[in-house]
Amino acid sequence: MTKVAALFAILWFAVSSAAVAQTTYPVVVELYTSQGCSSCPPADEYFRKNLAGRDDVIALALHVDYWDYIGWKDNFANPDFTNRQKLYAQAAGHRSVYTPQMIVNGADHVVGTHPDKVERLIKAHKAASPKVSLNVVRKGNRVKIEAQTDMRNEMSVHVVRYRASEDVAIKRGENAGRTLTYANIVDDWKVVKTWNGRAPLKVDASAKGDGPVVVLVQIKNGGPILAAARIP
Repeated sequence: MTKVAALFAILWFAVSSAAVAQTTYPVVVELYTSQGCSSCPPADEYFRKNLAGRDDVIALALHVDYWDYIGWKDNFANPDFTNRQKLYAQAAGHRSVYTPQMIVNGADHVVGTHPDKVERLIKAHKAASPKVSLNVVRKGNRVKIEAQTDMRNEMSVHVVRYRASEDVAIKRGENAGRTLTYANIVDDWKVVKTWNGRAPLKVDASAKGDGPVVVLVQIKNGGPILAAARIP
């Protein structure tokens, strides 16, 4: 191959695919919230203004459905997100779930209206050394995931999609009469593979749509998130 041809091939790959290869990762902050929760708007606002746009944070808003009965059905809510929050609670030995709650890297639980604690946890997780090497390449509607680790835990590989922002006029319930802006609203979350770390991981998963794709490697059953990547 000539030098010109080689250069062309490199440029073609760069424009036809997006890749993330990292040995340090953004910190994942999951916000469990609800449009029907009167305590949630301050946490939603902090999340939107201070976390959603950061490069060093992957901020994911998961709307739960257990407040729908009080008069307003959250149109972003998904029972799968409620179940994910319950799994975290069980893993931590907690007997109940609540909103607003933030969970940092799958490991630390904090009330969503305590931004100082959230920021301290983000800082602590950024300083930790990663235990998984993760490489993610997106090409069209597919995402190729490769990972390696010395760990031998049961892990799950997640592919997450979210939309950046949406305004909601709430007409009933505890937030009646308010128009609230929500950010990084998760609308698709799939476990695409389980992995025990004994062999290198290779996964080819669907990633339809134009929005961001997030890939997480996490200890199963509500354990810590070991690696995370986001491709715009």
